[in-house]
Amino acid sequence: MRAETLEALAAAGRERRAAILVTDLESGDSRVVAEDGSFSEDPFGDELMARFRSGRSGLVESAHGKAMLTVRLPPPRLVIIGAVHIAQALAPMAGIAGLDVTIIDPRTGFAAVGRFPGARLYPIWPEEALAEVPLDAFTALAAMTHDPKIDDQPLAAALVAGCFYVGALGSRKTHAKRLDRLVSLGVDPVAAARIRAPIGLDIGAQSPAEIAVAVLAEVIEALRRRGGDT
Repeated sequence: MRAETLEALAAAGRERRAAILVTDLESGDSRVVAEDGSFSEDPFGDELMARFRSGRSGLVESAHGKAMLTVRLPPPRLVIIGAVHIAQALAPMAGIAGLDVTIIDPRTGFAAVGRFPGARLYPIWPEEALAEVPLDAFTALAAMTHDPKIDDQPLAAALVAGCFYVGALGSRKTHAKRLDRLVSLGVDPVAAARIRAPIGLDIGAQSPAEIAVAVLAEVIEALRRRGGDT
């Protein structure tokens, strides 16, 4: 493998960008394809898109030959704003599902180690925490405090960063007021419409644990449909 190919893969890893190593099985030549839309004319274009969504490597064949597609996706993350009861159920579930979980809440009475054993916990304001853990396209953000002073800034930041999932707890009436606030802060109304609220798939969830299941299912759905219709 050429040095420039290795460096392209390493750079994608450092920058938390998705990439696919395409290896021609006849010539042995390899190249790196980035998830930036530039592969629309690629001989394996449709298959590349599908692999970026699924994260699965494998053999492909077209009129142009056979190739091995080795998919490199950044580990998906879930940032939870609000160390609430739902978060207590959601954090371990998300960890089991393979998500790297971060919990942010400036209210130290909620963001206590005893309530979230083993979790990455930031008992500081979201603006400070997100300076240390920047959002990106492989991050999901779930805002759960019901407090605009805590939720609104990270929601706006998640939309700017292109997070694959942005959700917020609250009724439709509450969310309508939230959208008004975000737009007044300069958030594009089209971008704001990406926020999933009420949060979670509609499975009739009632308890904090059931709501956590609904949220996690919605996050996984969004992860596997990145770049496609949701």
